[in-house]
Amino acid sequence: MHIGILTGGGDAPGLNAVIRGITVRGRSQEHRITGFLRGWKGVIENTSIELNLNNVRDIHMQGGTVLLSSRTNPIRVENGFEGISSTYRDQKLDCLIAIGGEDTLGVASKLNEQGLAVIGVPKTIDNDLSATDFTFGFDTAINNVMKTLDMLHTTAKSHERVIVVEIMGRHAGWMALYGGMAGGAHVILLPEVEFNTDEVCDLLVKRYDEGYRYGIVAIAEGAIDPDLQRHVMHSAAKDAFGHVQLGTGIGVGEVLKNEIADRTDLETRHVVLGHIQRGGCPSAFDRVLGTRLGVKAIEMAEKGQFGKMTALRGTEIEAVNLEDAVGTLKTVPLEQYETAKLFFG
Repeated sequence: MHIGILTGGGDAPGLNAVIRGITVRGRSQEHRITGFLRGWKGVIENTSIELNLNNVRDIHMQGGTVLLSSRTNPIRVENGFEGISSTYRDQKLDCLIAIGGEDTLGVASKLNEQGLAVIGVPKTIDNDLSATDFTFGFDTAINNVMKTLDMLHTTAKSHERVIVVEIMGRHAGWMALYGGMAGGAHVILLPEVEFNTDEVCDLLVKRYDEGYRYGIVAIAEGAIDPDLQRHVMHSAAKDAFGHVQLGTGIGVGEVLKNEIADRTDLETRHVVLGHIQRGGCPSAFDRVLGTRLGVKAIEMAEKGQFGKMTALRGTEIEAVNLEDAVGTLKTVPLEQYETAKLFFG
């Protein structure tokens, strides 16, 4: 078989483990493996490299992606889908494996509807893809959040400050929840549940009054207090998939920091973790998960299981329908947030 692969969207620790898993398992059966560069852009433009055992050796230990990435949306590119179909024919592909999140896999699902043999591998540090228990990259990212919160505790405590930490999570708060719980945040705010700034302030003041004279607030970038939204000013620019580009302008973390300082007189700072969260070497969990997902993708290709995605279900890697993965965003269940709230304050 001739199998093409691409990595699209934001980088995530573990991408190279998937690439290596696909290549090693594929080459063991003498399949030809072609890696397209810069996501869908590379497929449209037919820009690729041949993958073999030598150029994937030990890459599972590295963050990022050796195939590079982009947020190219074929729908927004003139003749984008036609370019993909042309490359598919010119390369004589038997299958195309798309490694990405909701947007990348959404394109893959559309290509499947058009009759191309495609398989998806779920990737997002946000862990918000349905049909899989966890996505690779999430574990590394929440460990990065945890380590940063650990460090912020020391300076916050030394200066008796409140530090508001803005964490990635546009519509789902998995990273803020898991990273915040592991890192001992005293308040965690998620997109799934609107918050009230007065209640946050009351909790922090109570904490100071009880002698715990510092506080860490973990807030997802998409968390909402309806009364503060007019102060949150993101860039009007949108990416190729129509998402407002968070992390520019005045984010919710900075707005909340200002409100806490104004309403309580507590010395307050804010930190935006940004791309630090998705950087660095992947954790052991993400290296192993990425490897298993890559190997499974080749097995699915050999069985003709197209229009499906590899998924972690319990401890097993299974094939699920692509449309199930991208149809509904996976958000934090309320009961998990209630557990976290037991430790507020």
